[in-house]
Amino acid sequence: MAKELVINQTHSECRIALVENGDIIDFLIDRDTNNTAKPSVGNIYLGKVLRVLPGMQSAFVDIGYERAAFLYVDDAYIPTLEEQRDMAKRLVEREKELAQKRERLGQTIPDELSTYSDTVDLKYRADIKIQDFLKEGDEILVQVAKEPISTKGPRITRHITLAGRHIVYMPLIEHVGVSRRIENDEERERLKGILETIRPEGKGVIARTVAEGQSHKILKNDYNLLVKIWKDTSKNNEKVSAPKLIYQDLSFTQRALRDITDEDVTKIVVDDRSNFKQVEKFINRYLPSLKGKVELFDSQTPLFEHYNIDVEIERALSNKVYLRSGGSLNIDQTEALVSIDVNTGKFVGKRTLEETILKTNLEAVKEICYQLRVRNCGGIIIIDFIDMEKEAHREQVYAALLEALKKDRAKTNVLPISGLGLVEMTRKRTRDTLTRMMCQSCPYCEGTGKVKSVSSVCFEILREVMKSVKEESSSKVSIFAHPEVCSQLTSEDFFIIENLEESLGKQLTIRADNSYHIEQYEIFVN
Repeated sequence: MAKELVINQTHSECRIALVENGDIIDFLIDRDTNNTAKPSVGNIYLGKVLRVLPGMQSAFVDIGYERAAFLYVDDAYIPTLEEQRDMAKRLVEREKELAQKRERLGQTIPDELSTYSDTVDLKYRADIKIQDFLKEGDEILVQVAKEPISTKGPRITRHITLAGRHIVYMPLIEHVGVSRRIENDEERERLKGILETIRPEGKGVIARTVAEGQSHKILKNDYNLLVKIWKDTSKNNEKVSAPKLIYQDLSFTQRALRDITDEDVTKIVVDDRSNFKQVEKFINRYLPSLKGKVELFDSQTPLFEHYNIDVEIERALSNKVYLRSGGSLNIDQTEALVSIDVNTGKFVGKRTLEETILKTNLEAVKEICYQLRVRNCGGIIIIDFIDMEKEAHREQVYAALLEALKKDRAKTNVLPISGLGLVEMTRKRTRDTLTRMMCQSCPYCEGTGKVKSVSSVCFEILREVMKSVKEESSSKVSIFAHPEVCSQLTSEDFFIIENLEESLGKQLTIRADNSYHIEQYEIFVN
């Protein structure tokens, strides 16, 4: 399968898409690329604790950004080496229990996280209180785990990790791990053996997915580079006072090359000469397997238009997505969750209703997983599949969903289809959604997607007129409103106005104003 990395640069905006056979596997966008003040994931800061909140078991930390960073107790506490080893033993026992449970239930329970950084030992969580080891005014070394999203500041952690091409280095945590995407047991054990030989006691190393099949020398070189970066960072920390940026991670383009490219990428296409040189330099030093695969795109047709990516982005910004069969998805994103509703639409099938429903749901599975990646939806996601009577069909759709999610770089946790045909799942949120990045709330409806009907506003005005007249003794009433509202009051509802004038003994004057919102009106009693 042809896999290409497409990099488009327009002034201060950089867009990167990983495309496979016309489908977007991953899409990243960064605006104001020269803004070094924005806290990007991976940046390390010397921060100053502003407030400790015992009730929330969290703290706000000043890292020099306009909004304070959020630090939760699990990310703030660094266990002792003895505690870490105790946690590691518990984690091994827990993974064995989960493996036995999956074997017994036949993969009907969701997969659970197994790396140290994603696992919190309940024993220590119960005993640790953030106010016992953190206080206002403390200067602490922290790393950005999640970039600012909407009105929220960045989320930070004290569990420092430095990501290389093949491994992740954890200077403060003792742990050896292998990406769960590497499924071969022999390869996992081989990599663990290599990692054990290159890391000193008390340090942690995790093999990334691209480490599969790599030699001891390559992993060792990657490790040595990360150790050097950490030593330089530690020296910088001793020379400054908080808040201060201590280590800045790679540029946006370099992070994309490091994180989303792999050996299957056949071509990297860039439409900006400066970016082209940067990409070639990075590849020559860190990704020698991709040498000779970088191309400078020089055409009158815009790069993203040439690859049909702009069309796919527009689809990802719409609430309704049509399936090839004629069915559709309704996707609604809120602050709390993402809801996805599957509909058959015009698709009627060729055989039975049950087969039509199954085919639509299976097609929807692929499109849902695709849309989640492109839109970068995160948090709680509820999928309302079309009701299936047969248990075998529900299991088939659930299995297809798990399989399709394997392409997703973000961590997901999926529960089986419920009796109501719903799937509850979570997807790790690390950055803003595509909608938040590219859209803003409608200034007219203020993001609700609805306004009162003209009729509703008309009757509201009439009620307000009756109320105002009772309170005043004047003989004239002036109504200022939106032209559409005035039009209905002087045409369809004119008989009401006449009756109102007669019953109240008042003269009503109606005047249209184009500057008024459709729900806005003013009543003056003269």
